[in-house]
Amino acid sequence: MNNNIFPCLWYDGDAKQSADFYCKVFDGKITTDTPVVLNIDLFGQKLMLLNGGPHFVKNASISFMVICETEDEVQKYWDQLIQDGIALMPLDSYSWSKKYGWVRDQFGVTWQLFLGEKAGDQKIIPTLMFIHQNNGKAMEAMNFYTKIFPDSRIGNILKYKDGGEGHDITEDPGNVQHAHFVIDGYSLFCMDNSYDHQFDFNEGISMVVMTDNQEQTDLYWSHLISGGGRESMCGWLKDRYGLSWQIVPKRLIELMNDADQEKAHRVVQAMMKMRKIIIQDLENAYNS
Repeated sequence: MNNNIFPCLWYDGDAKQSADFYCKVFDGKITTDTPVVLNIDLFGQKLMLLNGGPHFVKNASISFMVICETEDEVQKYWDQLIQDGIALMPLDSYSWSKKYGWVRDQFGVTWQLFLGEKAGDQKIIPTLMFIHQNNGKAMEAMNFYTKIFPDSRIGNILKYKDGGEGHDITEDPGNVQHAHFVIDGYSLFCMDNSYDHQFDFNEGISMVVMTDNQEQTDLYWSHLISGGGRESMCGWLKDRYGLSWQIVPKRLIELMNDADQEKAHRVVQAMMKMRKIIIQDLENAYNS
């Protein structure tokens, strides 16, 4: 598992309450605690919580599959996540899992609790739903992402034509019902869905990629915006499917966390003016 890639959840002031809640539910811990950014560790995995304001709302286009080892474990998480939340699929027995449920919690994050076997050491797996103009592009997207990152592969693929419980006759038989892929050692799931959901990919949930140097930053940035993606500010971009990414050099974090507050502030001010992060410009601001 690679903790240089991790999800970022957007909040309007309640990131700390959410962090406390998830650490309680999943027996995790807060590793970074600032007014704007919190990092939490759940099962050895990193999640970032960002107090960014009211601009974006999280939705089920990206949900989080939690692979559970026992029925009691599924039940324990469900009982807590459903508090002030909504069941999107009831906790029940299905053909793909003896105990499974899909819930949106009180903070707007959606979780799929699944009784089954982990493919590796990653217990929480982001699941991308390709809908609207992206419906039918899950296979294409997996090929796109796995060509960009090293140590990447496409795993098991279940298509709607393969049937099984949950098969919807309105779905294109060749579309992906569920698939697993890996980018740089980090697992994700994906699916196509033709339902007219009132949401799609947005900045409410993004994927963060920590880079080692400018070369790596440039490489990921240029590939991810290719074919119709677009740049945003402060290291953010949207790819051709509308999925948001943050490409963040590790050096940026080091400079922002420098003990010299004045230097760190200059780095932040420089970063705020950038689209793609330019490490040398950060160094210049730090040393000015």
